Amino acid sequence: MLASPLEQFVIKPLIPLNIGGVDISFSQSALWMGIAVVLATLLMTVSVRGKALVPGRWQNISEMLYEFIFGMVNDNLGSESKKYFPFVFSVYMIVLMGNLLGMVPYSFTYTSHIIVTGALALGVFILATGVGIARHGLHFFSLFLPKGLPWVLAPLIVAIEVISYLSRPISLSVRLFANMVAGHTMLKVFAGFSVMLGIVLGILPMVINVALYGLEIMIAFIQAYVFAILTCIYLKDAIELH
Repeated sequence: MLASPLEQFVIKPLIPLNIGGVDISFSQSALWMGIAVVLATLLMTVSVRGKALVPGRWQNISEMLYEFIFGMVNDNLGSESKKYFPFVFSVYMIVLMGNLLGMVPYSFTYTSHIIVTGALALGVFILATGVGIARHGLHFFSLFLPKGLPWVLAPLIVAIEVISYLSRPISLSVRLFANMVAGHTMLKVFAGFSVMLGIVLGILPMVINVALYGLEIMIAFIQAYVFAILTCIYLKDAIELH
């Protein structure tokens, strides 16, 4: 009997730990987060250690990632880009590594869990809000009241703007989580079809699965980009009160 397509998202403890009735077990999700941090650190340090004039493959990849994200941050934040680049780059790499490592057989996609994407989105939201209040004080709340708005419409527009602002971490986290869950579920379903239909009839779903795998790789990069670009936009709103 084939396992449920959703079984791949079940968190399983590798090292059971319980302190004071609180379960703090080390799970496969934590393991793959650790692997992601190690790999990202190695990629961005070891690959450029030689600083070759003609970069090798890995140095090329790290430099392309650096330049791509810095360009994105600079386009959105301008003179403030150097200050916030490390944060945006870290967020991008955490999401990207989680998405890509999840495509490795027998791995675990930690970005398929709302608790992970939600924590990342909440961190972005808190930082952006904190930056806005620190820079503008109470004037930050003028963000919810567009200039030139008739006072008769102010209560309605302010309510809409506040709800829209507070929904940012929800939309940011759900977008990434939903895309990862949907994509990996489809891969599992078509893989199951290949097994059930046998060698001959299973060729078609296998071909579809190969195409889906390529699509998921592309989505892994796109979703990391979307998460990073929205982080830049939220910071820009906080800095410029747009």
